[in-house]
Amino acid sequence: MADTVLFEVSDGLATITLNRPEAMNALDVVTKVALREAVRSAADDPGVRAVLLTAAGERAFCVGQDLKEHIGLLATDREAGGGQTMSTVREHYNPIVRALAGMAKPVVAGVNGVAAGAGFGFALAADYRVVADTASFNTSFAGVALTADSGISWTLPRLVGPGRAADLLLFPRGVKAQEAYDLGIANRLVPAAELRAEAEKVARALAAGPTVAYAALKESLAYGFSHSFEETLEKEDELQTRAGASEDHAIAVQAFVNKEKPKYLGR
Repeated sequence: MADTVLFEVSDGLATITLNRPEAMNALDVVTKVALREAVRSAADDPGVRAVLLTAAGERAFCVGQDLKEHIGLLATDREAGGGQTMSTVREHYNPIVRALAGMAKPVVAGVNGVAAGAGFGFALAADYRVVADTASFNTSFAGVALTADSGISWTLPRLVGPGRAADLLLFPRGVKAQEAYDLGIANRLVPAAELRAEAEKVARALAAGPTVAYAALKESLAYGFSHSFEETLEKEDELQTRAGASEDHAIAVQAFVNKEKPKYLGR
């Protein structure tokens, strides 16, 4: 794995760190490939019970596509008469957000600075966002004559409503941390100096929790957005049956009876 993405697993928590602070953690091809493989590794590893996605440096979480590299790739496309550059959505961005949103374990984004374009999309694909008070969000796409990718056209309107999402996409601007919190983009707002510690605290709490139940909650929330009330009730029945059969549910009930704190196994 390239050193532009760091990957570490400790006590059930996989920490994925974008590591191009000198480039504001912009996404060149090497970084996109490394991030895709890191997220997939975390999703597939049964020993990982939660994921923390964060970034090195203080200025940026991720500013999206590396436009300096992008210019060269577009020129190569024109010379070759092809359109391979934009295949990055299919080859990189979509697999990354699918794995983040779809993995059967909770994902926390620790947003330390600017999250723009695909970087914004990656943050929205997480289940929970801990955001530094100096951070900001920007859709950016229309500003470079592009449309939305990285799942933003699905995730953003579900958080802020279709009207606000249209405004933020059609007229890109920096959404500062407090406004992001007020809009529901940020789940928890903390001083910048405390961001990494607080994000890790949240992620480790989830890593020590009932993993099967968390997976069911993720699935239930996603399902409910696009199905009827009656269909959602049926899905809740299915998922509750699954959670109720887990070892962690039996542990939780016994701990409650014994007036003890449960020690979950993640299964």
